[in-house]
Amino acid sequence: MLGAGAVVYWGNSQFEGQGPLREETTYVVPRNTSVQTIASGLEREGIISDAQIFEYGVRFAGAGGTLKAGEYGFAPGTSMRQVMEKLRAGASITHSVSVPEGWTVEKVYERIAEAEVLTGEMPDMLPEGTLRPDTYLVQRGVTREELVQRMKEAQDNLVAEIWAQRDPDIPVKDVGEFITLASIVERETGIASERPHVASVFINRLNKGMRLQSDPTFLYGVYGGAGKPSDRPVTQSDIDSDTPYNTYKIKGLPPGPIANPGRAALEAVANPIETDDFYFVADGTGGHVFSSTLDEHNRNVQKYRAFERQQRLDAAEAAD
Repeated sequence: MLGAGAVVYWGNSQFEGQGPLREETTYVVPRNTSVQTIASGLEREGIISDAQIFEYGVRFAGAGGTLKAGEYGFAPGTSMRQVMEKLRAGASITHSVSVPEGWTVEKVYERIAEAEVLTGEMPDMLPEGTLRPDTYLVQRGVTREELVQRMKEAQDNLVAEIWAQRDPDIPVKDVGEFITLASIVERETGIASERPHVASVFINRLNKGMRLQSDPTFLYGVYGGAGKPSDRPVTQSDIDSDTPYNTYKIKGLPPGPIANPGRAALEAVANPIETDDFYFVADGTGGHVFSSTLDEHNRNVQKYRAFERQQRLDAAEAAD
């Protein structure tokens, strides 16, 4: 009995005492892994001193079925009990996968495919506009299909929330048109505070039966989800392109979204501000100038073109 007691005492001191680790390290616990396999891996990596003691300690604590998969960080000297508690709490390292507002589904898929912390094959491409732009925290080993599904569910929930609170007078027939218009607003401006104003211009145009004349729409029709190459200028053939997305030629909305809209763009379309504006043009500083008449708009266009000419002159002088 004394001998058995001594063994238990020694084992407990090993379980509670300082571990062998001398430098910070990480360890990945795969899914559906037994305590025995986890213990062996921890010992192999020098995080614990004895796999059998760790396994007995975990089972004695009733934590055998509670250790969670994930990537964990361990400090020097971490005890076996501390290792167990960290795995039981699921206090794993998280990694971020960021999806900017206004990206197409194709670009989102490229980012997910390149994320080394994810596993598995990419699922089939989802329809445009169905993924929520956001920064997602994921554990190493999460599958790409799981993250895509998480993004889709997040967008579904966001759209449903905002759609339920929409102004009933906005000129869109259904959720599909709502997302489509929001995606256009999203692509027209990167300034959140401008989106309600941009939305009001398109709402006014739709109500009056005017064409939307949105550049991002005809570019989507030409280049699709891959987008226009950054080193290629917009050409006249792009503007004259005969696609159902060219809102310089078609009336009303294109057949579907041109990107994944974020919350600000969706809210801007759901409850746009009231204005008399039908036009806007870039102001050269990243924002836009809005106008209610074509004459005023043409003057603003001339100002912007003069600004662009001056920018080119200044660049040429700086290069000399």
